[in-house]
Amino acid sequence: MLWRVNDTHTLEQFWESRYAESSHIWSGRVNKTFADVVSGLPPGRALDLGCGEGGDVIWLALRGWQVTGVDVSSTALDRAAEAAARSGVTDGRIQWLIHDLASWTGDDSYDLVSASFFHSPVEIPRAQILSRAAGHVTPGGHLLIVSHADFPPWATGPATDEHRFLTPTEELDQLDLDPVEWDVRIAETRTRETTGPDGQAAVLDDGVVLLRRR
Repeated sequence: MLWRVNDTHTLEQFWESRYAESSHIWSGRVNKTFADVVSGLPPGRALDLGCGEGGDVIWLALRGWQVTGVDVSSTALDRAAEAAARSGVTDGRIQWLIHDLASWTGDDSYDLVSASFFHSPVEIPRAQILSRAAGHVTPGGHLLIVSHADFPPWATGPATDEHRFLTPTEELDQLDLDPVEWDVRIAETRTRETTGPDGQAAVLDDGVVLLRRR
């Protein structure tokens, strides 16, 4: 099943309504593809775009990262903060910020800027947001984008016929970053095993783009 989108909803209204549907939307666990890639990076300062209920942020903080999580939904961030407290992250390793990333700029630099499944049924200037976020990566730091490569097998509805997710190569083309300044470390599709909403086993495809700033 796919979400029904009211065309009059703002981005904030849509996601607040979406989070109001249930006590939690996401699993609370880090995405395996994200964890596999980041596990090879030394901890530092990280920025997670569209962090939702905070699964990736908490995972980073528990592994020594100083993390800023940004999301448009205050409900999601309230849940993320509660989850972080339950996980034992109590030493100020996480900062939660409520912002619409279409207008947020920020002024800090990070060793890792990440965006996991940064998709929205309400249209956002996604390529612009990600390209601008790349400017926050410190020299020697990384930009990581993990995206859906296809719909999950349990998804139904017209959107599955109308929408096509970007390939890693197309993601790089949209970012349009200076190749003199950036090294492409990963640009590929990876598979991972997961469990669907009704407990069914499934294999999903993730697009992975990892760049290192020189």
